[in-house]
Amino acid sequence: MSSENRDDIVNDQEDLNTETSNQETEVSENELSVEDQMLNLQAELDKEKDKFLRLFAEFENYKRRTGKERVEMFKTAGQEVMQSMLPVLDDFDRALIEIQKAKDKNLQKGVELISNKLRETLKSKGLKEMEVSAGDVFDADIHEAITQIPAPKDSLKGKIVDVIEKGYELGEKIIRFPKVVTGK
Repeated sequence: MSSENRDDIVNDQEDLNTETSNQETEVSENELSVEDQMLNLQAELDKEKDKFLRLFAEFENYKRRTGKERVEMFKTAGQEVMQSMLPVLDDFDRALIEIQKAKDKNLQKGVELISNKLRETLKSKGLKEMEVSAGDVFDADIHEAITQIPAPKDSLKGKIVDVIEKGYELGEKIIRFPKVVTGK
């Protein structure tokens, strides 16, 4: 073989090696490109999943909150009506006291029946009378002190001496605080 042929063969071999190397580089670049694309797509997918989960959690919180608000609204929907009925209950209490003084048993029995029917109807709708009596400990959170007088007994100091107006609850909410006189 001549040296010229040998050089041509070597050059051809080098060209072939370079071409193979370039093809390998292109393939590895394509592979990297595909891997990068996969990573990018996975990152986007993770981002969208996170966004979806947050949106779902927010919606669940919204449903829970509106459900609570709806239940609370139904519980206290009649609050205004109940509050307007409280003076009627007070009037029945005063009427019964006066009728007892008159000693007319039939009249007293009739008014008691009407009063009890009204009280039971309101009780079935969630109205509850607060149990407060003389001698109970005064609690500013649930009682409204309208005045303070010297305690008739030492045992009534800082306690309720008299209940002027009854208090009422609608469900768990106090709609009228009992008005009391406390001893000092």
